[in-house]
Parts: sequence; structure tokens; C-alpha cells
Amino acid sequence: MPRAKNNVASRKRRKKTMDMAKGYWGSRGTVYTVAKHSVEKGLQHAYADRKAKKRTFRKLWIARINAAARANGTTYSRLIHGMKEKGITINRKVLANLAVENPAAFKEVVDFVLK
Repeated sequence: MPRAKNNVASRKRRKKTMDMAKGYWGSRGTVYTVAKHSVEKGLQHAYADRKAKKRTFRKLWIARINAAARANGTTYSRLIHGMKEKGITINRKVLANLAVENPAAFKEVVDFVLK
């Protein structure tokens, strides 16, 4: 019986990996076995960094809210606690944007919470 190598699928799989490795330096972008390892590692970093991005932005929003809250005579902790008690459900992303782009509106929120 003749041997079937499945060239079409094999070539497609290798081509996909090599296309993903375009722009890599040296043999990482030209040699399949090296490129395969580089692409796999790159995809692992991409997955992990999508998760890390969420943590990084949350830290940034909290820092901005805290700075604006302190400028209005309170702290981040007291502000968030007061918002929970009053039933205000503005998320940190929107609150941080409000603090940066519209300090007057942020001050109104702080004043309402501290009453």
C-alpha cells in the first residue's frame, strides 16, 4: 500500500507557524523548528499578559481615584466604602476617568458620599 504523507495539511500547519514568526530575528523567523518554539513561547506570553493587563489597569485606576479623593479631602478606602453604603455602583474605570477628565463631577460624587 502506498505511503500517505498528508503534505497539504503538513505544509499548511508549517506555513501558519512561519507566518506567525514573520519579523522575528535570525533563525527564529526562518528555521521552522526554532520558529515553532519562539511562536509557542510568544503565544504563552501573550495569554499571560492579557491577564496581567487587567491587573495593571486596575492598579492605575485605583491610584488615580486615590489621588483625586485625597485632593477632595478623603481617601480611596473611605470613598469606596461610602459609595457601597450609599448604593452607588460606578466602576473604577469610569470613576478614574471622571477624576481625570471632569474633576467637578468627581467632587460632586465625593461630596454626596461623605454627607
